[in-house]
Amino acid sequence: MLLIKNARLLTMAGRDYPDGADMLVNDGLIVSVGTGLPELGAEVFDASGLTALPGIIDAHCHVGMWEDSIGWAGSDGNEITKPVTPEMRALDAINPEDRCFADALRSGVTLAATGPGSANVVGGQFLAMRTAGTRLDDMLVKEPLALKIAFGENPKRCYGESQKKEPMTRMATAALLRQALVDARSYQRKLALEGDKQPDRDLGKETLAAALSGQLRVKAHAHRADDIRTALRIRDEFKLNMTLEHCTEGWRILDALKAARCPVILGPLFGDRSKEELRNMTYEAPAMLSGAGIRFAMMTDHPVIPLEYLPVTVAIAVRHGLPERAALEAITINAAWAIGLDDRFGSLEPGKEADFALYEGDPLDARTKVRRVYVRGLLAHEA
Repeated sequence: MLLIKNARLLTMAGRDYPDGADMLVNDGLIVSVGTGLPELGAEVFDASGLTALPGIIDAHCHVGMWEDSIGWAGSDGNEITKPVTPEMRALDAINPEDRCFADALRSGVTLAATGPGSANVVGGQFLAMRTAGTRLDDMLVKEPLALKIAFGENPKRCYGESQKKEPMTRMATAALLRQALVDARSYQRKLALEGDKQPDRDLGKETLAAALSGQLRVKAHAHRADDIRTALRIRDEFKLNMTLEHCTEGWRILDALKAARCPVILGPLFGDRSKEELRNMTYEAPAMLSGAGIRFAMMTDHPVIPLEYLPVTVAIAVRHGLPERAALEAITINAAWAIGLDDRFGSLEPGKEADFALYEGDPLDARTKVRRVYVRGLLAHEA
């Protein structure tokens, strides 16, 4: 057992303890949180003067898929050979020894949703993994986590512009996705038949069928307002369990976004407006979504922004009007909720996994050092 004593606890679960409290951990789980907890023979760490925050979660990135300092040999995020590839699995591409995992861990980022990029209309399967460790099987939290689909510029550029084939237009992107879903629905029905009437196994259709049944979330890459609306249209048509990824122009259609009640994973916002889809990118967006009552997480899209700088990106959002509490929620409990893991991660409360960090000061202050990081209740990093 481990007892963290006298920490300033930011639980992300309702009640905080700004004047200090204790947290008891056993077998990788949080047992209790409160003041004056008995030691019960536990290992004790006096965290006086330190701030405890749940492990930070990046709900959308590509860490391990484009390996740091390697280039083409470690670039495994986009299978740009056909536009519909639901059978691709991040599991088979990630290098858990990519040093960016360790960089993230040292900054208090303990969990990442990572997977294929957005070159394809259907890119493949995301997973959720911890940043502590070097063996993928030990780092895995959930696989598959979600199915990646993409709207807008990227499929058009990778196929229409570069290869002169479908999809050359947004029409074709939507049509390819619809046809793939229709085919998967037919495959689903045939699976219910008996004997030799059952179809041969098809990994791509299996994955799409899981999305159609709601077993597998769908992460929809969409920057522009019109692409966001197309994603929502297809979500409603096929009853998909969808999250909106990037949602750069979501601030322009707040009423539609709020009515859709679709989880938003916003970003990356730190960088230049490098393409047409980003011309309306603004750091005011988080504050606008928060003000409209739209629940959202924030992402790095690593390697666009290094995973370790997720806390910095939300700190900048605070400078642009996002309340501090909302900023912390966007990278803890809201991030866990957006990827369907809020029953296990994202807050410091009994029953949750004991992934957390101890900071020397305000977690949103870029000058603050992370003193300790715990993963499954074990010390994973100490500065």
